[in-house]
Amino acid sequence: MIPDPSTIQTAAGLSTTHGIDAELTISTKEKEILQNLAKKVADLAARPIEAEKQKLWTLHNDLGKTRTLVFCDPENGWNEIITQDMILCINPLMRVWEMHLRKEIHWAEMFRDDKVTEPVFYVPYHYSESGYGLEEIKVGGEDGGSYIYISPIKEYANDFSKLKFSEITVDYQRTNEILNLAHEIFDGLLTVKLRGIWWWTLGMTWDFIKLRGLENLMTDMMLYPDEVHKLMRFLMNATLYKLNFLEKNNLLSLNTGGAYVGSGGFGWTQQLPQQKAEGEKVLLSEMWGFCESQETVAISPGMFAEFIFPYQKPILERFGLNCYGCCEPLDARWYVIKEIPRLRRVSVSPWANVEKMAEYLGDEYIYSRKPSPTDLATPNPDWDRIRSELRDFILKIKDCHVEIIMKDNHTLGNNPMNAVNWCRIAKEEAEKL
Repeated sequence: MIPDPSTIQTAAGLSTTHGIDAELTISTKEKEILQNLAKKVADLAARPIEAEKQKLWTLHNDLGKTRTLVFCDPENGWNEIITQDMILCINPLMRVWEMHLRKEIHWAEMFRDDKVTEPVFYVPYHYSESGYGLEEIKVGGEDGGSYIYISPIKEYANDFSKLKFSEITVDYQRTNEILNLAHEIFDGLLTVKLRGIWWWTLGMTWDFIKLRGLENLMTDMMLYPDEVHKLMRFLMNATLYKLNFLEKNNLLSLNTGGAYVGSGGFGWTQQLPQQKAEGEKVLLSEMWGFCESQETVAISPGMFAEFIFPYQKPILERFGLNCYGCCEPLDARWYVIKEIPRLRRVSVSPWANVEKMAEYLGDEYIYSRKPSPTDLATPNPDWDRIRSELRDFILKIKDCHVEIIMKDNHTLGNNPMNAVNWCRIAKEEAEKL
């Protein structure tokens, strides 16, 4: 059974709509629902506080002195905040659009974190990718449950030659039809813009795992080191091929404003272009880049430096500013990743040594702290402890450029107020200290 697309929650601004083959029709009732929500978003976006938050993110990203910034994206926890019976549209694409608008309103009215509410409605390209020529088989995963991959590379000698670079095919007709429908609904309320979002991470280890398997990735570094290098080199070249294609064909969009960048945070900056003239080509050197390698958390820093990082660095060299890291603790790998050119945003996961990372990052990088989402996974969290830990953390790293990003919530313990309360407490402690 194909899941309802409005239940698929990605990180803020990373659209899932390009693969939805719904009829591009909208009923009078659905149009009214979406327009009422859009008007609410527009009214919220007009508040003076939104311009203040934009300035705050810009100063923060440009390494100016600010208070600690706070952002919460509960990801799949959204399905406990905005339940399916609250989504009133019927058309699958309209349901996704309705979910997006309701989330924007909830951020502004309930979370009240530092996310900027913008009077814009973004439409992604409708496209397909051919893949690498070998495809994994996914087993399980129903209703958000666990799953495994049956990876297609069984023997390097037999299977490597079957790999090929993935090709992107943009369906411009379908893209324009969706864009025109968005204009029909939202013009006069929100500014409709086409925005290409082609990746979340360019780290490549997840691609390796789908092709070869997680356990094999770990053991192959010892048993088949030359083949690991060969496959990583292929993935690097395939990624560069993709980036070159997108740049050459003017399919890139700036992520230097309210776009979600890295594993948390937003792109506002004065150090890269904020806008381009209509039709003017966006270059990779004008964008934020992002890599991570959380799947290799169990390998030594030396093996990461030998097998992974040499293939990530040439990709990150193409971008104007860079983010690195997600859930993997980076204190042991810092001596490696600090070689990334124009590195700006660094993830400090729940498993990282916060004091070491404060020492390493100082006032030269953004300290992107990710608290454990486990705190919000029970119906009645210990709010006194959570407040105390947030206060102690902010005091420990007071000389850094800090953002606190609550994310990766698979559940909120069926208590939607958990995210609201966390945002309130985090903002209170950030503003107090």
